[in-house]
Amino acid sequence: MTLSFSLHTGKQLDGIWHTSIIVHKDEFFYGSGGISSCAPGGTLLGPPDSVVDLGSTEVTEEIFLEYLSSLGESMFRGESYNLFEHNCNTFSNEVAQFLTGRKIPSYITDLPSEVLSTPFGQALRPLLDSIQIQPPGGNTFRRHNGQS
Repeated sequence: MTLSFSLHTGKQLDGIWHTSIIVHKDEFFYGSGGISSCAPGGTLLGPPDSVVDLGSTEVTEEIFLEYLSSLGESMFRGESYNLFEHNCNTFSNEVAQFLTGRKIPSYITDLPSEVLSTPFGQALRPLLDSIQIQPPGGNTFRRHNGQS
């Protein structure tokens, strides 16, 4: 999801970015419900406003699903979600590096620290820290005994 607006941060923000990874015919994303998947563009957020091609991967679907299962049980549990420090962009960046060795663009990963570096961002932080985001429309990713 992207929005173009200017909060009273003293900076123009080009968007609030929700990111996901599309690989092996599915879209994978992270929110307060943990790791989820859906058909590409299948959340209520709809098709993406922008797509960044990070290349192709040699990682098989089986290895990828095992990797996601491990992430879902460790780093990317739902209760670990934090709007500013451990969010969908953190997840997309981690998975992109695993799949391709490339990071997602820094204008996306740097946005939370840019917002928090302003007086307005600091004033809003307690409220924003309490927000739990889970884009509707996906299925929570679970993998047990070789099944997803």
